[in-house]
Amino acid sequence: MSKQQKEAALAVALMDLTSLNSNDDSAAINTLVNSINPKLGTPAAVCVYSDFVAEAKIALATRELSHIKVATVTNFPTGDAPLNTVINETLIAIERGADEIDLVIPYKALIAGNKSRVLKYVTESKKVCGSRALLKVIIESGELQTPDLIASATLLAIKGGADFVKTSTGKVAVNATLDATKTILNTIKESGKLVGFKAAGGVKTVADASDYLALASTIMGNDYLQANTFRFGASSLLTNVYAVLNEA
Repeated sequence: MSKQQKEAALAVALMDLTSLNSNDDSAAINTLVNSINPKLGTPAAVCVYSDFVAEAKIALATRELSHIKVATVTNFPTGDAPLNTVINETLIAIERGADEIDLVIPYKALIAGNKSRVLKYVTESKKVCGSRALLKVIIESGELQTPDLIASATLLAIKGGADFVKTSTGKVAVNATLDATKTILNTIKESGKLVGFKAAGGVKTVADASDYLALASTIMGNDYLQANTFRFGASSLLTNVYAVLNEA
């Protein structure tokens, strides 16, 4: 296996295979699950809207892929919903069988200087998730823009009990970047806590993924590159990964 193929195999194992489109329906979710080729590797999770969590679970079970987690999103994508709405979304998602919750923080509040609002969203969501679901906190780093705000959001996520800090929704102009990733990973490292990282939005090829893997390995060490601490949120990445793994 070539170096690129090894990176491709790692990338698929760390992937949250994602479909968060406004026109998603049952057929789209089945197509997403059916795009997984177990002979070429399986993702860590599939990430879908809450309405499709149960269907994703059934589709995975039908293909004997129940080891793949199902993730969903809350307060998505704007981060503007009232806290009680977000908590209700979280409770319903977990009832539907979600294994992981990707929460968008009220990042506009952070930009305006309101750290306590951000912390409350994370803390209260973590209480609901408890031991039933992982909490991945989306800080929307492309909108925060500055290293100081990105570091602040990361620290608030960690303080609130996040299991992962995730860069982006994939729904804004600037999503995952290596610069933001460096800030987030260094902040996690300096916190002394074992918190995962997820790059989302714009990671489309094995070459893209390898840049993030190399950066994470440099900052956090090779042991960090496993599904319980590192993820890619991606939709088109799987196609490129499988193409690389299919090469003779």
